[in-house]
Amino acid sequence: PGATELMFAAGAGEKVVAVVNHSDYPPAALKIPLVGNHTRIDLEALLALEPDLVITWVTGNPPAQMEMLKELRLPTFAIEPRTFEEVSSVIERLSVLAGTEKEGFAEAERFRKGIAEVSEKYLSAEPIPVFYQVWETPLMTVSNDHLIGKVLQLCGGINVFGDMPRLVPRISAEVVLQADPHVILTGSAEGASDDEHDHWKDYSGMSAVARGNLFFVPASPISRPTPRLLEASQLICQKLDIARER
Repeated sequence: PGATELMFAAGAGEKVVAVVNHSDYPPAALKIPLVGNHTRIDLEALLALEPDLVITWVTGNPPAQMEMLKELRLPTFAIEPRTFEEVSSVIERLSVLAGTEKEGFAEAERFRKGIAEVSEKYLSAEPIPVFYQVWETPLMTVSNDHLIGKVLQLCGGINVFGDMPRLVPRISAEVVLQADPHVILTGSAEGASDDEHDHWKDYSGMSAVARGNLFFVPASPISRPTPRLLEASQLICQKLDIARER
């Protein structure tokens, strides 16, 4: 889904002939034929569409499937941006491959400038300890090497698990209580409240609970390394501002 979104950002949406499940943004992506998911590609369906290039995800596709693409002599281009600058860089490179440089470079620069503006705005923001909950069972979070961790830092947040070695570490409720975050953030469909935070409400002594700083943000924009990260960053910064006021 992230690769699909990046192709559209590069101005090359009309050139995309196939996508995988959950490729839902922009809405035009929903009209493109599906050829599987991130773990299994329907190679017969893909070959029938005669693509000139297959965009793959560095850590998101099974090696056996990638080897099969190579045996079928299908050119591939692997991407997986891990920083804000890499998001812009990938958009530019995709636009070069697609011949849509004008649109792609303009979008890449818009994203660059937007992130720079947010960074400048929150450069002197009061630091605030944050826990980002990726999943409830098992309980998972992100390190500062993850783009979500970089968004938290951008907004002046201190990721309480930022120094953990794994990109998406599994943790226990006990270590969250020990870290005592002032804010708990979670991605949800359209950013709507759900029951993902209910179990934390039992711990009334934790700062985030005591101050009512249990926030939801739209999951797709914050979890995909695409230009929508800018809007997601602005929203998270707003949530942290609310927490600072409290």
